[in-house]
Amino acid sequence: MESITRTSLSRRGFLKAGGAAGAAAFLAACGAGGQGGGAGTGTLTVLCESGGKAELTKIAAAFKQQRGRDVTFVELPYDGLFNRLNSELSSGAVSFDVAALDAIWLSTFAGALRPVDELFTADVKADLFPVLVDGAQVNGKFVGMPAWTNAEILFYRKDLFEDPKEQAAFRQRFGYDLAPPATWQQFADAATFFTRGTDLYGTDVKGAVETEWLAHVAQAGAPGLVLDGGKVVIDDEHHLAALRFYSDLNNSLRVAPPGAAQLDWAGAQNLFNQGKTAMLRFWAHAYPLVPKDSPVHGKVGVAPMIAGAAGTGAIPGPWYLGIPAAGRQNDLAAEFLQFVYQNNALAIESELGLAARRSAFESYAAKPGYEHFTPLLTTLGGPATKARPAHPKWQQIVDDVLVPLLQRSLEPGADYAGLLSGARKDVERLVQ
Repeated sequence: MESITRTSLSRRGFLKAGGAAGAAAFLAACGAGGQGGGAGTGTLTVLCESGGKAELTKIAAAFKQQRGRDVTFVELPYDGLFNRLNSELSSGAVSFDVAALDAIWLSTFAGALRPVDELFTADVKADLFPVLVDGAQVNGKFVGMPAWTNAEILFYRKDLFEDPKEQAAFRQRFGYDLAPPATWQQFADAATFFTRGTDLYGTDVKGAVETEWLAHVAQAGAPGLVLDGGKVVIDDEHHLAALRFYSDLNNSLRVAPPGAAQLDWAGAQNLFNQGKTAMLRFWAHAYPLVPKDSPVHGKVGVAPMIAGAAGTGAIPGPWYLGIPAAGRQNDLAAEFLQFVYQNNALAIESELGLAARRSAFESYAAKPGYEHFTPLLTTLGGPATKARPAHPKWQQIVDDVLVPLLQRSLEPGADYAGLLSGARKDVERLVQ
């Protein structure tokens, strides 16, 4: 496997989308770890991103108790994890037995990972969301077991949506009952209704991240996101419809706060927690993280991600566990991957509180504090939910093409079709 240079890792998918408490867990460097690890020792060494260890800690303790095997975690910052994987998997001299991999890395490292097809029985696949099963495969081989996932859902202000005066005014203006929006039109109507000068905006528009726009591309019915197999489709009617809906919230309807072109996940979350927006499309894990001193604490409701012509859909943020083909304890590593799947519900008892199996989420969905799990289940299982393209240059496409495209689309007089046509040429140059 050739060494691969990664252009940018500035956006980390869902793990960079935490609130104050979550960000500390995600980004705190817990030590870079060392060489050697557990290869050939009977101790399993797991290479993971700082913060990701929390999802595996209780599972590792149970593995020790039930199987008598210690699990040692080597934690690295996100960029450092990619670089370590790239270096060791390229050389074939690996110091770990299992690695946690962002979904967008699987296609990059697939050739150096041991296939785990035997773990994906019919029962296993039935309890995983189809998008996670699809994402685990590269060139027809399963190369990773999903450990946890996330997706954007809809956050809304219950104190506004459930206010009888607001409900009456909305019905008089739009001719139907006010409720958490389920479609693009309902979302635009609610955002328009709740925009009230500079004190309150209906929603936000995030120009500094691409995932939300891609969710709308999927909802519009696109066969692929930016890429469809080997074909670049970023300028088709689905991408155009999604860009028009997304950017018009800012440009025409003016339902988003100023500064949309530079707004990222953290900024959007802060606006909502400060009571500046009535609705927020955001990663489900943040529901329990609304600060107690926030004016919206205790007033937040959650619903599935909105739907376009193709139905409800989102872009999940899964992480997978993979086994290096050059590892010395691959049988033990495969046993651990299977154990992680079997005990996946234990991952919910962590700060992130996420899992991968349907049954794991379902086992907590009715419990207080986990109200976000039902809409998350609906969204992850939505007909339009899609994985990001399995292309080794995907992150470069995001950084060099998609984010600049969105930021330009939020400028006055933006030519959406023209921007997409130019983006097509840029993507084609990258994937040639």
